[in-house]
Amino acid sequence: MAVHRLDLDEFDEIDYYLMAIHTSLEDYRLAYFINKKLPVNLSKSKNEIHAQTKNGEANFSRFYYYDTDKALSWNLIQNKNEIISVSTGDFQNLFSNEKSEFSTTIHLLPEFKKVDFFLKIDNSDEAIDFSEIQQKLNTIESIAAIYAVDTNKIKSKNNLIF
Repeated sequence: MAVHRLDLDEFDEIDYYLMAIHTSLEDYRLAYFINKKLPVNLSKSKNEIHAQTKNGEANFSRFYYYDTDKALSWNLIQNKNEIISVSTGDFQNLFSNEKSEFSTTIHLLPEFKKVDFFLKIDNSDEAIDFSEIQQKLNTIESIAAIYAVDTNKIKSKNNLIF
């Protein structure tokens, strides 16, 4: 009888490019400006990215476009989200029954805490000219910085699977 083996290294193969974007723009405004500069049509996806942490749950906004000609998926993903937690008693007011609210910032990729958004380009068999994309997006006034992320250095790669 023949023995079949799976090579698990095939599943670790990264088939996407990732760009980090630092900006003060809201997600919908950034998607609008990217649509103007690049030949894409990013639109708000109903499938937000859900993340669970010890501080609570968060949903990160996602704008999506599929290029049928080049078979590329474009995703603009929010990296930061604030969640508001309600606690019935805190350490300063041990004897009061007042509810207190506090907000916590959660990151999709915690190792990139200063990054506001990621532009993820999936299923690219052909090489993508990052310098051209970067030059076009740098013309947007409200973008402070944009650069390619080395995907081998990402510790929380599972958060990018959606």
